[in-house]
Amino acid sequence: MEIGIVIHGPDIVDSGMACDIIKILQGFGRTDSRIAGAIGKTAVLDAHLEKYINISSSLKPSECIEEFFLTKDAVVLLNQGKNVENGRIFGNIVVSNIKDRNKKPLIQIESPSKPGGEVIPWNICSVALATQLSQLLGTYLSDVPHVVIPIRTEDHGRRIIRKVHGVHPGEKIFINGIIVGQAISEDINIVTEDGFITEIKGAQVKEHGLEKLHGYEKRGSIDITRCWIKSGPLRGNGFLARRHIPVLAGLSDSSTISMEHIEVLPAMIKAVIIDHEAERTFELADNAQVAITIGDDTTEIAGDILFRLEIPIIGITDGDLDGFSHRKHIHPGSVIFRVSDGHDDIIGRKIRLEIFRGYKTGSFNSIIELKEKVRLLANRHIKFSRNY
Repeated sequence: MEIGIVIHGPDIVDSGMACDIIKILQGFGRTDSRIAGAIGKTAVLDAHLEKYINISSSLKPSECIEEFFLTKDAVVLLNQGKNVENGRIFGNIVVSNIKDRNKKPLIQIESPSKPGGEVIPWNICSVALATQLSQLLGTYLSDVPHVVIPIRTEDHGRRIIRKVHGVHPGEKIFINGIIVGQAISEDINIVTEDGFITEIKGAQVKEHGLEKLHGYEKRGSIDITRCWIKSGPLRGNGFLARRHIPVLAGLSDSSTISMEHIEVLPAMIKAVIIDHEAERTFELADNAQVAITIGDDTTEIAGDILFRLEIPIIGITDGDLDGFSHRKHIHPGSVIFRVSDGHDDIIGRKIRLEIFRGYKTGSFNSIIELKEKVRLLANRHIKFSRNY
């Protein structure tokens, strides 16, 4: 039997259940496990599971399932939501985006390490395998859901309203990886007009986040019906950060290499800019020796990821940190410049234009040289700096 395993988020990995379930499924046949999302990939590295879970994918769960439907005999979706109800809502959204959910057996294993965790067969042909997995895991077996609940939207022509499920007061709200507000209610509705967010009902809006989401002066519109929306912490605290060899997820087989195979660094170093794109850190930092991170959240998240890959950062922040729960690690040799309020984005654009000549990557003689170039360019706006 060929089984495709789609893993969503870091929590199912951090709990140890992703590894346990993969081993169980290997008893049924050959498995192919994949995870997308920068934080999920980081969890795989911390758990030393990159030989068992492919971290080169960037597909959404529904896209990954569709791809597995073409080559596998069955597909299993692993998730651990904030609670089982949230996990079931997540499964509904994923399955609603699949063209034909009855094509192959499709099973969701939801929060297996939590009370009330369940095995959900998403079609009739899944029931036999789901029953066996439920017995092996000692987890409740649900009935096949009769109705797949799609993303709830109200389309009023130019005006679209999207209902967001499973949000609790006090949680941060992310749209496409960018924090756009903080919930003050469980009833959250995001309103767009002509593709631009005009209101988030039930939340305190972060205007700077909306500016990032819409590309600042580019004023890029979004399709709120297709956006990735999440609430709550990026990751819990049940993990130990791993120092990793500087090989990125772009490896086709997700394998690692041993120290003796690392070549001496070239005379010139490759530098990259990660500008409010922390979710793409693995892809953007491929083969780099240093990264410039623009923005407080990006510096914290990307710096934490790059710590595992032994890549130092040059961070540009202005103190607009959102305070989400995420343990931060910064690689030695890094420096973070705290600049005047509202100037991180301005200086980020100047770095790209004046130091990187309009590109996101560049070659430099050394990290020290690049640090000095950034320091000189941002000099009059630097309030203080911190070396690691």
